[in-house]
Amino acid sequence: MALQMKPKRVTNRRRTVVVRVGLRGARPPLRPGDADKHRTTEGKVAAPGLNGYGKALRFLSSLTDHERLRIVRYNTETFDLGRMRTLLRRLGNPHEQFKSVHVAGTKGKGSTCAMTAAMLQACGYKVGLYTSPHLVDMRERIQINGEMIQQTDFARLVRIVEPILGRIKPSPSFFDVLTAMAFKYFADNKVDIAVVETGLGGRLDSTNVLTPEVTAITSISKDHMQQLGHTLAKIAEEKAGIFKNTVPAVTVMQEPDVETVLRQAAERVGAPFDIAGKTIEFSYRFESSRMLGPHNRVCLTTANSRFEHLAVPLVGEHQAINCGLALSIIDRLKTRGFAINDSKAMEGLAKTTIPGRMELVSQNPRIIVDGAHNAASLDALMRAIGQHIPYDSMVVVFGCCGDKDIPGMLERITSGADKVIFTNVDSVRTADPEELAARYIELYGKMAQVALTLKEALEIANRAVTKEDLICITGSFYLVGEAKKLFTATKPV
Repeated sequence: MALQMKPKRVTNRRRTVVVRVGLRGARPPLRPGDADKHRTTEGKVAAPGLNGYGKALRFLSSLTDHERLRIVRYNTETFDLGRMRTLLRRLGNPHEQFKSVHVAGTKGKGSTCAMTAAMLQACGYKVGLYTSPHLVDMRERIQINGEMIQQTDFARLVRIVEPILGRIKPSPSFFDVLTAMAFKYFADNKVDIAVVETGLGGRLDSTNVLTPEVTAITSISKDHMQQLGHTLAKIAEEKAGIFKNTVPAVTVMQEPDVETVLRQAAERVGAPFDIAGKTIEFSYRFESSRMLGPHNRVCLTTANSRFEHLAVPLVGEHQAINCGLALSIIDRLKTRGFAINDSKAMEGLAKTTIPGRMELVSQNPRIIVDGAHNAASLDALMRAIGQHIPYDSMVVVFGCCGDKDIPGMLERITSGADKVIFTNVDSVRTADPEELAARYIELYGKMAQVALTLKEALEIANRAVTKEDLICITGSFYLVGEAKKLFTATKPV
């Protein structure tokens, strides 16, 4: 069933708008009364009589949150590691009380961290995991052995941190505070090792106070270009800022310019540098079996490890590459004195799950969500869907932030989508869906439709699909988080 549209015009429920070429950020329209409500950083309206956890969320929402600002200046004033070190010093330097793995990159950080943590946990280690952003619950960011931090512990940590902040100038940001809370939580609970994902970039990121056992860089592509630079080489330079003297650094096959920058950065600081697929023997292949269906298998061999024909637990060729990086991290941890049983590590790998990546949230109609939020990750998503999910027609519900590589993302969408519905994301940085549609129509001559909200977009999509079709919600973790909340709320108890 085709989506009904007139060329060069976008119709919504309120009016028909002549679309304008050019993109800009747009704040979703406020509903009556919104301005009078307190909102937490999770986008929920704070109820009267807040408990300790609710108060903690409200306090955190009062801090500067670079994830939700329209414009972020990327410099040593805005991202001040001295400020972060002061905060940690007043907490007793918790980041010095546990060992860690530090992961940066553009796409695949969360998946690489999840696979690494799962393998270490299966080998008997108590493993902290710090990732961002969250999808539904802020506590998703801070986990030990796969369990989110309890609300009581979260609130307790905020109570510890709150009085310290007033004595630090300039005041720590939301991400500074949350990172410090995670490190304090890991130290208090005596984790053996923490797997830590950078938030933005690497060099100036709040997490870059760690002296880890291993550093890792996932695939680098164009993202956060206003902050990190407009070339892959510039972006790579910021990511390589996590390299440390004598600490092994591993990465995946990269563009030649990126590899050169990473190698030179490693040499500058004296970090041993290896590449899975080049200096580390690594390969992968796609296959299909009756038991597993379509999937990828990987092999990685070093002097210390022999991982052969392992089934990748996450879907897509890009996840095979991420898996190779996780296995490389495990291999390098062996050289740092970690006792790792390969068989147990493989058992842990097989159990890895990660929400918001090719996740099926509804069977009827079939709806998947994926947090792909740049051109490279959307390309990987479209190819993974083509390999792993049979369908007749695919409707893509798309929303993104205005500071992304929008032309590149639109190009990747058109390679897989039969129909596209553009909508807002729950961020002040949301791109205007009407202008996304205008650009899409202008570039590709295909029809697109606009919905002001995800709920409205899904109503349109539902009318356009049959049971053999597929709906894919993508473009932003904000949009995926909203979708997960929506489908969790509608599931029968």
